[in-house]
Amino acid sequence: MSDYTNVKVGKLKLKGEKRSHKKHKSKKRKSEDEDGSHSSKTSKDTDTADHGGWWLCSTLHQMTGALAIQLGKSPVYVRALDNGLFTAGAPHDEGDGPSPEEVLTAVPAGDDRIALKSGYNKYLGVDGAGRVVGRADAIGPREMWQPVFQDGETALLGANECFLGLDDEDNVVAKCLKAGPEQMIIIRSNSLRECDKPKEIPEEERGKLNDVEKNYVKKFQKFQDKRLRINKDGVAELKRARNEGALHEALLDRRSKMKADRYCK
Repeated sequence: MSDYTNVKVGKLKLKGEKRSHKKHKSKKRKSEDEDGSHSSKTSKDTDTADHGGWWLCSTLHQMTGALAIQLGKSPVYVRALDNGLFTAGAPHDEGDGPSPEEVLTAVPAGDDRIALKSGYNKYLGVDGAGRVVGRADAIGPREMWQPVFQDGETALLGANECFLGLDDEDNVVAKCLKAGPEQMIIIRSNSLRECDKPKEIPEEERGKLNDVEKNYVKKFQKFQDKRLRINKDGVAELKRARNEGALHEALLDRRSKMKADRYCK
């Protein structure tokens, strides 16, 4: 590369010439950066709430404890069967987390690998036919998995150097040497993150928005006649309010309309 490419080129400044004001541009850029950061955080919070409090893992060190493997963008998870095989579970509704059969436990297995244990207390591996099986009582070479990250996507490489995915019958297998769209997964955790410790998602705000509203009505209602007064307008406005960071205000307004809050007049 030529040395000239390293020279900073700018407008020639003459003595006595006033400098152009760049502070406004800097402030504008800073404001845009802050808005983008806020938008990204809101999007991540919404994604977590949509999956029952299970957040997206983007680094290896986050993959420890309870995990669920989401197959693609749809709310479908790897599900353990009692015969040691794995399949695609049923789709979940918005706000629901994975079922118990879809929850795995991750433990470190080297510098860049993890091991996964099913709810049947067996470690996941790959058999000779390329099927993902959970039948091992201990971690061996076959039970090690390597998460691979690229361009914001995640894939899981098995000990046979093939990537985890589904076959035509929705069985979980590891047969593809290259990771294509069908091998893209999302690994989710419900462990408490460091960034969440000061502001953990309250228990009453987890799950579907219908349940969230019911939880808050139970929490604040005066209970004179022991009947829950729930707003019948649907949850579209609540979803919009949650995306805008104004869920509490919207819930309070709805309780006020129903006269179902001891703090509302």
